[in-house]
Amino acid sequence: MGLLLLLQVLVAAAAARAPAAQAWGKEGHYMTCKITDGFLTSEASAAVKELLPSWANGELAEVCAWADKQRFRYRWSSPLHFADTPGDCNFSYARDCHDTKGNKDVCVVGAINNYTAALEDPSSPYDRTESLMFLAHFVGDVHQPLHCGHVDDLGGNTIKLRWYRRKSNLHHVWDSDVITQAMKDFYNRDQDTMIEAIQRNITEEWSSEEKQWEACGSKTKITCAEKYAKESALLACDAYEGVEEGDTLGDDYYFRALPVVEKRIAQGGVRLAVILNQIFSGKNSRLQSM
Repeated sequence: MGLLLLLQVLVAAAAARAPAAQAWGKEGHYMTCKITDGFLTSEASAAVKELLPSWANGELAEVCAWADKQRFRYRWSSPLHFADTPGDCNFSYARDCHDTKGNKDVCVVGAINNYTAALEDPSSPYDRTESLMFLAHFVGDVHQPLHCGHVDDLGGNTIKLRWYRRKSNLHHVWDSDVITQAMKDFYNRDQDTMIEAIQRNITEEWSSEEKQWEACGSKTKITCAEKYAKESALLACDAYEGVEEGDTLGDDYYFRALPVVEKRIAQGGVRLAVILNQIFSGKNSRLQSM
């Protein structure tokens, strides 16, 4: 579908949007984009700063949760935050990327492709600052496993449970609860300390994997977002395993989920940089050629 037609479809989808599901919480999106900063080329970094709104003070991370605040202003954007599946541990673009009325390409993968194309086209009539902010947010979203969760429970939103002693739901556990608990337990309640730990893991523990995160093997697709969604759909099945309505999730689940959350934040940050470098400096050809 062409860019102009796709954007028209997205606007028309407002009335048919699925129930809203929050993405990574503000902290998760902030961390993702701080990771991105360290992988941008000088050209891409300069281009990004030029597009940022004045209130961001030159910081990409400051805008990365912006899209969650626009759900009531841009009601058509709600279904762009996720790509739920029937629960078969796999994402299929043809089957799963649509809204509740069947409009095609309306999901987080379609949104990443769409905003990438808009930023790559200098003649695009669409606001480049908003395109950047949507893109940065949606790349974070697609790496949260429950954003490719099961359609029948809205990505875990309807699975009510307790996170230790506090009421929550499975989706919120993955959006925010694990991150908040980790900052309390391991990072002295300091977001920057957690970011630094994830950055060290990228250069140390995950150093042999990092180049693989950048690659997807496609020479024809706009981005590798479909690959990212497939990974999340598979991880979502693990996230659901053994969880029932009314359960209390504690240490066992926490220590199972935390390494996944931290790695997905790292992958999202590295991959957003790959996309932005490709858009603004033509670098990181691994995006399509490996």
